[in-house]
Amino acid sequence: MKMKHVIYTFCILGFGIIISSCNSNSGGEDKATNQTEEINPGAGQSAVQDETSQKDIVKVAVGSADHTTLVAALKAAEYVDVLSNAGPFTVFAPTNAAFDKLPAGTVEGLLKPEKRPDLRNILEYHVYVGKLEQSFFKDGQSLGQVNGGKVAMGVKDGKVTVNGANILASVPCSNGIIHVVDAVLLPPEKK
Repeated sequence: MKMKHVIYTFCILGFGIIISSCNSNSGGEDKATNQTEEINPGAGQSAVQDETSQKDIVKVAVGSADHTTLVAALKAAEYVDVLSNAGPFTVFAPTNAAFDKLPAGTVEGLLKPEKRPDLRNILEYHVYVGKLEQSFFKDGQSLGQVNGGKVAMGVKDGKVTVNGANILASVPCSNGIIHVVDAVLLPPEKK
């Protein structure tokens, strides 16, 4: 009886795991088969290539011409892989025009490496763990965000706001939902 040895390589959270198995090969020559994929060390979930499934939050943002500033901020904060993971997440995603409303130099300053903690705090204030559709929001509702702060939801005449910022559109994603907003949500000062 001939045996065929197959090696599978998986990458889970940056750690390589090798699983090998032997299968009966009832006829044919004795051949060793190596089935490995090239793994980019340090690449996380965002490096997964999948053009057929619904896009995750980061891939949707990357594909939006209105969210280039947000994508640059996610990269500078090193949060691309975090928001590419399974989630689910609800992300309030400011448009480029929303970032333009901030005082001159604010965005550029936050993108500097030494400002990463401040940038992360702001980005985390835009993320809720769980998938919340617009129909879930109630006027006066408070949501606990990833940074520990709270945002206030408003619902009036069918329009939904978060901390006064208008939700312009909602985009379902494979790992949650994006609510496009017209203002950057700034967390309150921590005491």
